[in-house]
Amino acid sequence: MYNLIGAGLIVIGGGIGLGMIGGKAMEGIARQPEAAGKIQTAMIIIGALLEGLAFGALLLGK
Repeated sequence: MYNLIGAGLIVIGGGIGLGMIGGKAMEGIARQPEAAGKIQTAMIIIGALLEGLAFGALLLGK
């Protein structure tokens, strides 16, 4: 029972984090379009690390 609640919280937290990363990246690109490549690269790396952390937490929570 508690495993399911923990897994749900992990998924919600990961989704919120990815949404914030995407939103802030779009704001940064809108402010400085010439830096779009660097911002997108950083966004993808951070997003991948966040997804890996959430996935690892899900596996440890089982």
